Amino acid sequence: MIQGGDPFTKDESKAAMWGQGDPGYKINAEFNDTKHLRGVLSMARSQDPNSAGSQFFICHKDAPHLDKQYTAFGALEKGLDVLDAIGTTAVGGPQGSTPVTPVVLFHAIVLPVAKK
Repeated sequence: MIQGGDPFTKDESKAAMWGQGDPGYKINAEFNDTKHLRGVLSMARSQDPNSAGSQFFICHKDAPHLDKQYTAFGALEKGLDVLDAIGTTAVGGPQGSTPVTPVVLFHAIVLPVAKK
C-alpha cells in the first residue's frame, strides 16, 4: 500500500513520528462491502477502528485481509501507471518504507460517485 496524509511529514524535525500524525480529530469507522483491490483508496487508522483522521492509503495490490477492517471510500479511475511508479520508488528510513526521494501529489481530481 501507499500511505499519505500525515501532517507530520511536512516537518523534517518530526521525521521520527512520521506515520503517526493526525489532524486533531478522529473519524468513526464506516466499514462497507468495498473490496480492497488494486487502486482502492481507504482510511488509515491505528488499532482503534474509530481512530482515522487525515491519513489514507491506496492499495498497490489486492489486500483482501483489509476488507471490512478499514473504511474504503474511493478508487483510482486512471493512473495505475503512476501508482506503480510510486509503489516501486526506492525507500529507506527507520522502517524501510520512506521514499528516498519525496513523492508529492500535486493534483488530484475527485469525481462524483456514479449512481446505479
